[in-house]
Amino acid sequence: MHIHIVGIAGTFMAGVASLARELGYTVTGEDEACYPPMSTQLEAQGISFREGYDASQLPLDADCYVIGNALSRGHPVVERIMNERLPYYSGAGWLRDFVLKDKHVIAVAGTHGKTTTSALAAHILQQAGFEPGYLIGGVVRDLPTSAHLGRSKYFVIEADEYDTAFFDKRPKFMHYAPNTLILNNCEFDHADIYPNLEAIMQQFHYLCRTVAGRDAIIANAMDPHLRDVLARGCWSELINFSLDNDSDAAWQADFGAHTREFTITHRGKIFCDVRWNHMGKHNISNALAVAAALHHVGLSSEQICQGLESFRGVKRRMELVGCAGDITIYDDFAHHPTAIQTTLEGLKANLEQGRLLAIAECASNSMKKGVFASRLPDAFSAADEVFLLKSDEDDDLPNMMGAFHNSAHLFNSVDELLTAAVKSVRPSDTILVMSNKGFGGIQQRLLDALR
Repeated sequence: MHIHIVGIAGTFMAGVASLARELGYTVTGEDEACYPPMSTQLEAQGISFREGYDASQLPLDADCYVIGNALSRGHPVVERIMNERLPYYSGAGWLRDFVLKDKHVIAVAGTHGKTTTSALAAHILQQAGFEPGYLIGGVVRDLPTSAHLGRSKYFVIEADEYDTAFFDKRPKFMHYAPNTLILNNCEFDHADIYPNLEAIMQQFHYLCRTVAGRDAIIANAMDPHLRDVLARGCWSELINFSLDNDSDAAWQADFGAHTREFTITHRGKIFCDVRWNHMGKHNISNALAVAAALHHVGLSSEQICQGLESFRGVKRRMELVGCAGDITIYDDFAHHPTAIQTTLEGLKANLEQGRLLAIAECASNSMKKGVFASRLPDAFSAADEVFLLKSDEDDDLPNMMGAFHNSAHLFNSVDELLTAAVKSVRPSDTILVMSNKGFGGIQQRLLDALR
């Protein structure tokens, strides 16, 4: 069977391509821009793709076409597929029909932490010998690729709320029919497709409706929006986790300021003690969610603890870029005010000396629309100095600069920001770069300049 993927180079669609290749399909594809790490992953698997869209070059002999959600009606390739009456799927729809239908699906949903949590679950299952399948929207240090069919009944999938395709405006997670659903959190995001938080909460409610009564929902009891979602209806076993020890959640954690050591408790009894290399309360919350989910499917405390401690993380999630003398640079994918705040606070708590400098690109669709501008001063409060790259579309952020609690600067270009940051850096400083885009390669450019 031949499958042709339009929009093949994104993390999700490249994962779909990898799974199709493992199934024995001939896989081809195309995308507007193809670059590492997904392009190298596709090449390593012998998947043929070309850069750039050209309807005249579309192969017409494929058995089916999978179309990414970045392509809309009016796009020449989409129009040719439809005019030729070629069979097409969304990526999520193809997964449902060809990969997930016979699996025990462990789905990770939420505004934040999906990639790390799903990577952690897949890693622990792999370490425990279960050989799971998985599709993760990032490059996991402990796994050879971002997607794998696996040999067991378990399949871990990062289940996001973004829309599915031009012909299916439901969230992608509505296609997965999870047996074990992790709900990390729920906040407003994706302002390009959702008008408000209520619209997102309603989709999370619909997701809960897809979980069978004999299956389980693992939910963050600290999140008020998730509590609202679950109050609208829950027909499955509900297992709560919480970092608030005053709650009655079944799964909790005890930890100190540095968050590299913590104790997981289950129903008031010690489940396991964990020592790992990850920072921040948000990562402990991710660990709690995974421990609850994998305990529910049958893993022991020893298997879970060993997997937690050996987890090396995901690229661009508090990834060490390098050091220039005693100056340390990290890179992180944080692009939502809550993620920015928790990431900075986690790093700040682990600093032994020096200042914390935050460098951020306001490049997400929600940031560009200015919907989070008023929250940014508090989000960056843990940093000693802030350097922001302005989006051309955001007219609100410049008006907020006076509200920052620290020394904050706004720039119109990467070059200007880089020059100012290099001049400001002092010995023993730690720098955190945050963006969900390429940011003009500033991470390595900054390291090179400081060296």
